[in-house]
Amino acid sequence: MPPKKTQPTGRTPRLPDDLILEAAWLYYYEDRNQSEIAETLGVSRSSIVGYLQQARERDIVEVRLDPKSFARHRYARTLQERYGLADVQIAPGDTFSLERAALLAARCLPDLLEPGDTLGVAWGQTVFTLSEHVTRRAVPDLTVVQMVGAVNSPYGFDSESCASRIAAAFGGRCVNLHVPAIVSSAAMAEALQRESVIAAQLCELDHINKALFAVGSCEIDSHIVTSGIAGPEDLADYRARGAVGLICSRFIDKAGNHLPGRLDERMIGLTPDKIRGLSTGILVSSGAEKIVGMAAALQGGYATHLFTDLPTAAGIVELGNAATS
Repeated sequence: MPPKKTQPTGRTPRLPDDLILEAAWLYYYEDRNQSEIAETLGVSRSSIVGYLQQARERDIVEVRLDPKSFARHRYARTLQERYGLADVQIAPGDTFSLERAALLAARCLPDLLEPGDTLGVAWGQTVFTLSEHVTRRAVPDLTVVQMVGAVNSPYGFDSESCASRIAAAFGGRCVNLHVPAIVSSAAMAEALQRESVIAAQLCELDHINKALFAVGSCEIDSHIVTSGIAGPEDLADYRARGAVGLICSRFIDKAGNHLPGRLDERMIGLTPDKIRGLSTGILVSSGAEKIVGMAAALQGGYATHLFTDLPTAAGIVELGNAATS
């Protein structure tokens, strides 16, 4: 019996190199998935995996990673490990941007709050900017407490509005401090804090389990001076004694410790040590002038979560590297 003739298929057999090139093109240029490519080429999905691997090994395909994206990841991981933070979020960009850092924190803040929390809120341009963009979400039984007394700010924001805006965004109860951040004398500060209404408001500070704050700088144009809390001579005195930044309008040293001085006995509000050990400390700051102070705050253990921008994060990491080299 004569052998059976096979009918031509009309398809020229594909050479292995052709299949590799075709698979690479479909995968990297046309964004086709491996199953689709396997069906198109008439081979198994496992063959496509092999073709793509060979394309990389033969340098047919060069896989490049965006160095800027990975720099953010590297800095975030370094800061998280160095300071024992629960999370670090870094806004992209090559320039310092208070707005981006604040916006990033505003989008994430709702996920850091739980029913029954008492959130302490500091003041400043960063916190105010955050309050303008915070994602609105109902948080049952939330209390928001102003951590710093009233400040006569020339910038269109104050300590009361920072707390009240955030409380409103989450449908929470707001407790404002109806006293100035600083008064004329220690005797006046003591007398005001004994008033029943003020004492009750200050008592709320003992119940905060989470805090939202920024770090102030020790520069002559910082908010601590322009708001009238400290004068140039006061600032010079604290700096001479080792102040590198501020938390809740109180000076801290390089190790992050509160540095009491000539202003403290006249001030009304929370002291930095009350933020240490909270379940959540949310630090949001940006700027070249803030790097040393932010590093001190992180060293001092005030934060569990950090929100900043890429240049600031890089500066804090480099400062830490220099200190250990």
